[in-house]
Amino acid sequence: MNELELKTDLIPLGPKSRHRKIKDFDTRQYLIDAMGIDDIWRVFRIMAEFAESFEILGDLPQSVTVFGSARTPENHTMYQTARNLGARIAREGFATVTGGGPGIMEAANRGAYEAGGISVGLNIVLPREQRPNPYTTTSLNFRYFFVRKVMLIKYSIAVVIFPGGFGTLDELFETITLIQTERILPFPVILFDSTYWGGLFEWVRKQVLTEGNIIAADLGLYHLTDSIEETLEIIRSVE
Repeated sequence: MNELELKTDLIPLGPKSRHRKIKDFDTRQYLIDAMGIDDIWRVFRIMAEFAESFEILGDLPQSVTVFGSARTPENHTMYQTARNLGARIAREGFATVTGGGPGIMEAANRGAYEAGGISVGLNIVLPREQRPNPYTTTSLNFRYFFVRKVMLIKYSIAVVIFPGGFGTLDELFETITLIQTERILPFPVILFDSTYWGGLFEWVRKQVLTEGNIIAADLGLYHLTDSIEETLEIIRSVE
């Protein structure tokens, strides 16, 4: 959890009070110096989100998490592909877990839901864009991104990452980082749509690896594919 997240719901509305609160915060040397009763209650809210999530999600069968853009429309090829994948994941006996919103998340949940499977949506409360989709059998709402991100990974045996924006990139690289640094056990990170992701990871190979900022073995932490069958084959290999 970073300082910005701690500040966010502490700052009152209105330009004058906002300026005063930030100014007061920034004059203190340590974050702990700025903590008051609001921060104590915030800790309890964080604990409550974790506790509720552990209780509800702990009984799920093995799960596959699907990441991707919230902005992908229903008539897009990737929406239909994610929908098909969600159905196939459900037929394999896995729960399908997404961020619970529209776009790719909705598509994967929808496929799982229509196939009669377990469809889980872990929605984040945002002022715009994110809204819970109606295709879930289990749904949770989160106030804190970092709690939600833990839950999106904790019970999964694989993640499939469809094209997306900054949020999807954040989820992609955080997942790879957790595996690379051995904070979690390794599992498949599957990037769907090699045309979309190929340029990024060619840059990773040519620039990041060449500069010595990763090692060659790190290039094996992810798989690029355009095939639902290959995706399922990789997922099955975990068992």
